[in-house]
Parts: sequence; C-alpha cells; structure tokens
Amino acid sequence: DLQSGQFSEDMIPTVGFNMRKITKGNVTIKVWDIGGQPRFRSMWERYCRGVNAIVYMVDAADPEKIEASRNELHHLLDKPQLTGIPVLVLGNKRDLPHALDENGLIERMYVHYSLRCL
Repeated sequence: DLQSGQFSEDMIPTVGFNMRKITKGNVTIKVWDIGGQPRFRSMWERYCRGVNAIVYMVDAADPEKIEASRNELHHLLDKPQLTGIPVLVLGNKRDLPHALDENGLIERMYVHYSLRCL
C-alpha cells in the first residue's frame, strides 16, 4: 500500500481506476492507479491530462506482454499534451524467476533515450 508503506501479497489487478490522496508533511499528491487491461487503455490519455508525472508499471516477469506494454507506452508518449511530462518506467515482479533486469527492460521497452528504468 503506497500510503501506509506496507506490502501486501494479495494484490489484485486494478479494474478501471483507483484514486488516492497521499500526504507526507506539506506535500499532497493524487495517485491515479489506472487499469492496464486493453478495455481501459483508451482512457489513459484522459487521466494523464494535467499531471505532473507518469509512473508506468511493467510486469518484468512476463516477457510475452512486454511488446504490448512497450507499444502502449510509446502510443501514450506520442500524445502532444504529454510532451515534457516526466515518465518513470518501473519493472515489478523482478523477484520472480526469468524476470527482466534493468538493462533487459530498457532494451525491450525502447526507453534508451531520456528515461531510466529502476
């Protein structure tokens, strides 16, 4: 859980979206968790309007979905209204066998240029 900082093993995929405000000290951020299923992807652009940053999560342990994830990321980044918005690409499930490491994720996601995967 992002707000509490606690890890939960029983996380389920987001269906639709979830929004949560998180306050730490004087800073409050609104976090939109938007589902990655194909039926929700057309809504991504709408939720990205007016944002200060985008965090794009990739399942690093599922190489079969990397191409679709890469295509969706670059389709999103091609939107003129997102020009100049910082993007952080994160690979999750890196603890699983055969998960891509940082360099593998950078290579497969074509994010060599101004982005760095952590």
